[in-house]
Amino acid sequence: MPIWFAYTLIVLLVITSFLLVLLILLHRGKGGGMSSMFGGGVSSSLAGSSVAEKNLDRYTVLVGIVWFACIVGLGLWLRLEVGTGV
Repeated sequence: MPIWFAYTLIVLLVITSFLLVLLILLHRGKGGGMSSMFGGGVSSSLAGSSVAEKNLDRYTVLVGIVWFACIVGLGLWLRLEVGTGV
């Protein structure tokens, strides 16, 4: 496989890693988390907050799947490159 494939996966991995950290920090934990800093704790009694939490969960899972696919893709690329001896 060409080298640009690995560079693309590395860039995508860095971006998704950063996004994953931000999305996880935005989740509400037992203590409120960082999501309460942005108004999540104040509007928790409103009906819209559950929709926002569901969307945050969906985005986190989607970014996590892309992150995992990048890890697997880089592993397969490395295995093929080491196997060919290039």
